[in-house]
Amino acid sequence: MKNITLIGGGLSGSLLAIFLAKRGYNISVYERRPDPRISTSYQGKSINLALSNRGIAALKKVGLDEAVLQTATPMNGRLMHRVTGELSYQPYGKEGQAINSVSRGGLNIRLLELADDYENISLNFGQRCIHLNTSCTEAVFEDENGKKATVKSDIFIGSDGAFAATRLHLQLSQRFDYDQEFENYGYKELHIPPTANNEFAFDKNCLHIWPRGSFMMIALPNIDKSFTCTLFLPFEGETSFAAINTEEEIRAFFNSNFADTVPFMPDYINNFKVNPVGNLVTVKCFPWVFQDKLALIGDAAHAVIPFYGQGMNCSFEDCIVLDDCIENYGDDWTKIFEEYQKLRKPNADAIAFLAQQNFIEMRDKVGDTAFLYRKKIEHQLTEHYGHLFKSQYELVTFSLEPYANALAQGKINDKILDTLIEQRIKIEPNNEQVLQILKNINH
Repeated sequence: MKNITLIGGGLSGSLLAIFLAKRGYNISVYERRPDPRISTSYQGKSINLALSNRGIAALKKVGLDEAVLQTATPMNGRLMHRVTGELSYQPYGKEGQAINSVSRGGLNIRLLELADDYENISLNFGQRCIHLNTSCTEAVFEDENGKKATVKSDIFIGSDGAFAATRLHLQLSQRFDYDQEFENYGYKELHIPPTANNEFAFDKNCLHIWPRGSFMMIALPNIDKSFTCTLFLPFEGETSFAAINTEEEIRAFFNSNFADTVPFMPDYINNFKVNPVGNLVTVKCFPWVFQDKLALIGDAAHAVIPFYGQGMNCSFEDCIVLDDCIENYGDDWTKIFEEYQKLRKPNADAIAFLAQQNFIEMRDKVGDTAFLYRKKIEHQLTEHYGHLFKSQYELVTFSLEPYANALAQGKINDKILDTLIEQRIKIEPNNEQVLQILKNINH
């Protein structure tokens, strides 16, 4: 069997290693960070992840779905916090449908532990890829002491994130399209611990959003009854990371905009001062493959901003599709890679667009009365006419429908909602007007 080297041992890299090992390939994983199982702190991004159907399907194929879900906290909807303290709830889907808040670091550790159980997987940490030769037959890695090692392999797969060293090899080749778009927003992680009574400070089964127009904060629940908060602010401007520096400025900013959280965030000033500001970047590129020697997967091929909760789910779906292509084409890696990128590229572009669209929605619209009314109509259609209407969110989050199809259906749904709202039609079961509009526009 071929020797396959995965450059990057994060979420998609560790999962793909298991997929490939199950098929009998000899797998070597090289990760630039220390081993998170023994390191004192997780070195990757720590924003909580929203695990949904696509990610669960991938974990199920390696037998980890039940164990991961046992440590996840289900979120049935969004809970919007207005400046005045009023709350507005918006369900994500039908009754029983939820996205699952999971720890990025905890999930990575579970995947690495499972990978370590396979004799044909070799895990190597503290190894940074510094070179990949033009024929993609060998790579050079450097450890923290500057010691270099050359690794030969039949196939390399780049799973090394949004700023991938493997992608740089393709970027230097001819006819390679590359687009990197940074938002003018950064993010900073904050923390809401359990209350003095060891309870959740807010509803544990919601994703909490504090929409403030030009900025926002979100909070996802953790199994230890804390919340991981993420503040999204512009880098520059009147209300920005550049403008808020002193303790007085930080305190005034939170008291003015997030007063309901301040009593539950005893260390928010220190969190704000010490925690780093992260970047938000969308990466698109093509091709993702080079002959039968190299392929990109996950963020290395298609980094997205985290506002549809699909970054990990999309990357995990890459692993499923690549595995399906191996099933279909055997050991013909030229066909495997060509079909893999053909299937995944349009869907990666679709979810990148949807994530950028959802950022505007979460930041600017979820507190708007007209928007909430529109979402109410959409939810009623989902409940009463589920055989004819599925929301874009449901297709993205609670199905395995291709992202590109969900994007296209969302445009049709907008026409349906516009018509129903304009004609002021009441959404109740078996309403002939509603049925006719759904059939006509969908057709």
